[in-house]
Formats: sequence, structure tokens, C-alpha cells
Amino acid sequence: MSLMLFGLLGVMLVFMFVNTRKRQKQMKEQQEEKATKTVPGVKVLLQGGLYGTVVSYDPVDLDKPAQIEIAPGVVIEVHSQAILRLVDENEHVADETPDEVDEASDVTPAQDATDGIESIKVETPEETKARLERNDEN
Repeated sequence: MSLMLFGLLGVMLVFMFVNTRKRQKQMKEQQEEKATKTVPGVKVLLQGGLYGTVVSYDPVDLDKPAQIEIAPGVVIEVHSQAILRLVDENEHVADETPDEVDEASDVTPAQDATDGIESIKVETPEETKARLERNDEN
């Protein structure tokens, strides 16, 4: 009975070892693939949830920071391993504006966005000062 338990334990340990090696090999392949595809001009997703475009990246020296442009003219330096994944152009659906009107309604997207929202009035400095003085008197 105990011999059978030791045999089962041995099989489980071998399975765990093989499974771990296979996972490490997959991770290494993914890292190498990401390093070869990360070139200047590629859109990436960073660990913090920011999207940007690669300006410079050194796949050999991962300790060297990568430069990512997150807005036109705004370049930040991040650790090269902060690049979570490469982004396909098809994934940026939220950034694209719909060209067609929804067939279910006769409202264009621009009209739909302002329904029920009052326009915001911006106070001038004089109006703000007067409002604060009125509040202080009460």
C-alpha cells in the first residue's frame, strides 16, 4: 500500500516538473516574440493601462528604459518590461468614431451625446468673486 502511494507521489512530482518546464519554455518564447516585434512605431499597451507608440526599445538590454509616446509630443520612459502587449489596430474600437448613423434611431451620434445634458456655463473671475461674497454674507 505504501509502495503504491510513493509511486503515485513520484508520478505527480514528475508531472509537476514537466508541466513547469513546458510553461517556462512557452513564456520564454512569448518574451522573445514580443522583443522581436517591438520596434519603433508599434502601438503597445503598458502595465498601467496606457496606450502608446514605441519610440525606442532595446530588446537586448531589458534594463535600458523604453521610450513610449503616449500623446503627440509627449514621450515617457518606462521599464522595458512594463510593455504588457502589442496592440492590433483592430483592438482600438473605442478610439474610432462611427461613420454611420444607428439604423434603429434617427439620431446622429453627435446629437445622441448631448441629449438631456445642459450646457455648462463657465464663470468669469468677477462672477466667481461676487458669488463667493454672496455666500459669505449668508
